[in-house]
Amino acid sequence: MTVFCKVFARIAGALALVLALAAGTGAARAQDAPGQPIDGVRCDQMEGSVFHIHQHLSVYVHGKPMPVPSDVGRPFLSNCLYWLHTHTSDGIIHVEAPMIATFTLGQFFDEWGQSLSATQVGATKLPSGALHVFVDGLPYHGDPRKIELDQHADIVLEAGPPYMKPVPFTNWGVQ
Repeated sequence: MTVFCKVFARIAGALALVLALAAGTGAARAQDAPGQPIDGVRCDQMEGSVFHIHQHLSVYVHGKPMPVPSDVGRPFLSNCLYWLHTHTSDGIIHVEAPMIATFTLGQFFDEWGQSLSATQVGATKLPSGALHVFVDGLPYHGDPRKIELDQHADIVLEAGPPYMKPVPFTNWGVQ
């Protein structure tokens, strides 16, 4: 890596940290410190091969889809890949870890750099009770951050009305 690239990477990383702090998020996020562990999840040079499962996440803000972007957990400024990540913008989360463990939706949201609580999804703040959560088609009434990322879990977050009946995700392909 050239000296220019190293300097540019440091400036870009510092700028991302300043912008995150100015936004007042307060949470450790992948873009704040590229490649550093987040919520106990490391960013390794290769995908883990011991534990490999997939989930699907759909997020709606007042009835409109909020896409889960490609490359969550794949920091631009680091040559690594977090154990929880996306490859494409289809909502499929990949868990590819070097050991079997329990991972949560909260960990994924922290890597994504988005807020998640009973009263906030991303930048959308909600009154109490306005977040409707479904896991595998069933209502979930606990802390959304604690939803476990189980094999083929189908997670739907509806942040505010209008509320829709979740459509089951079935396009697992060769996942």
